[in-house]
Amino acid sequence: MKDTFYGEGRVLLEGAISNIQAKLDIVQKYNIAHFGSNPINYVISRVKSEESMKEKLARKGFEVTKENALTKVYDAAGIRIICSYINDVYTVVDMLKKCKDLKVINEKDYIKHPKENGYRSYHIIFELSLDIAGKIYPVYVEIQIRTIAMDFWSALEHEIKYKKNIKNPEMIAKELKNCADQIATTDLYMQTIRNMINEEN
Repeated sequence: MKDTFYGEGRVLLEGAISNIQAKLDIVQKYNIAHFGSNPINYVISRVKSEESMKEKLARKGFEVTKENALTKVYDAAGIRIICSYINDVYTVVDMLKKCKDLKVINEKDYIKHPKENGYRSYHIIFELSLDIAGKIYPVYVEIQIRTIAMDFWSALEHEIKYKKNIKNPEMIAKELKNCADQIATTDLYMQTIRNMINEEN
């Protein structure tokens, strides 16, 4: 179905995503050339669906308009970056923050400071200035950066959260939190092993 909500704004959202994906490609090639390793396992991107955006605007008390979708809620354009190791997450964050045309609007480190349910990820919102036919358009992009293990947990937690008629939800939440903590410990072990291997070479 044709997108009638974002209108021409979709071009800006898709342009911002393409711009940052190009930067990520450079990050990968730079690290491979200089350090012999790629900090990024894979990248997923999306423009938030019309239905989800309308629901979020209403929930936050904003008038449901294209203008508010592009300027009041910062995740219309979203990119998720999956890394193998925790250190790679911060490598990607640092390199993106050094891009002169990206302005940090907000960032939250849920790896060092996990949410109560155990959720871990690094969230950062950038404002990107797009030059289209000589006119500058500010566009916001939300980037989530996490390890494979964090992404695995997040996907399962999201699936379970939206299931109806779950018995013993408190017990499920507790077990999910325990699982998140165990996955975090595994991430730390894997990082330690990688550091040991790198020190030997």
